[in-house]
Amino acid sequence: MQTGQRVVVAVGGNALQRRGDRLTIENMLKAAKQMAPAIMAIQAAGNEVVLTHGNGPQVGELALERSCAGFDVLGAESQGQIGYVLCQAFQSLGVDAAAIVTQTLVDAADPAFSAPSKFVGPVYGFKEAEALAKGLDWTVKQDGEYYRRVVASPKPQAILQLDAVTALLDAKYPLVIAAGGGGAPVSRVFGDIVGVEGVVDKDGTASLMARSIGAQGLIILTDGGGIWEKFGKPDGREMRVVTPQYLRARKSGQKFPGSMGPKVAAAIEFVMESPEPGAWAIIGDLNDAAELMGGTKGTLIKQDVPEDVVWYDAAPPAAEPEPEEEKA
Repeated sequence: MQTGQRVVVAVGGNALQRRGDRLTIENMLKAAKQMAPAIMAIQAAGNEVVLTHGNGPQVGELALERSCAGFDVLGAESQGQIGYVLCQAFQSLGVDAAAIVTQTLVDAADPAFSAPSKFVGPVYGFKEAEALAKGLDWTVKQDGEYYRRVVASPKPQAILQLDAVTALLDAKYPLVIAAGGGGAPVSRVFGDIVGVEGVVDKDGTASLMARSIGAQGLIILTDGGGIWEKFGKPDGREMRVVTPQYLRARKSGQKFPGSMGPKVAAAIEFVMESPEPGAWAIIGDLNDAAELMGGTKGTLIKQDVPEDVVWYDAAPPAAEPEPEEEKA
């Protein structure tokens, strides 16, 4: 049981958009109220929580509405929008929450700007995606059986509002929400801070946040459970406890660069580079938050695991292909 520790929790933007629902504030608030008890279950174990969230569906929708705005501005807008919804959901359940609009420093020369990979916005059929790519100068890629817009996803280097986060934590504020959508991407040019076009991966920023504030744990919540070998196949199996070295050697998650890949990479990075002794990460289903803390669900990543990996016994159900946005 992971208790009495400082923990960064990352949830995907799709946690605020249920399948089949339109992306409206009302539907986001409904989903947020359903999601909030999972975060409260982690707090109930005596843990100090910083919550961060994705913004793929939301920032993509904003981009459709405001084509003249850059993704740095849209990222900041999505933080305000989602932060407001989350604060309202938690405060309705009696937990005070504060959302900080956060800037994340990136390298303007990051190779990611030449190879867009982050899925944003809704899914399209091939013909519609092709027309949008030509008409709006988008880059689009296949996502499952559909197509979506992709934008650059540079690596986070620093979180500029980190002092505000730590000040609230030191003041024992109940719930801090920060670095939503990975933070609005900015770069330093001749001493000035300027916005850049991209969407920083929220899992990478969550890992950076956890290392920067002295967190002992990083929890990445999904809608598909922990880390599987041969996911969706009859002989598939889920990892219960695993070392980051094992994951790195097996290239776990790399077949899913728009969903599980960044989550596994962020967990590996945190456990291997954290200055905190005994640092750990968990990847697991949002609906299993209480069980994740007890070690009965999800995948725990840490050092010093006998034989590098321990498996669950049960095989997963057969899984139909689905757009990677549902796993982000």
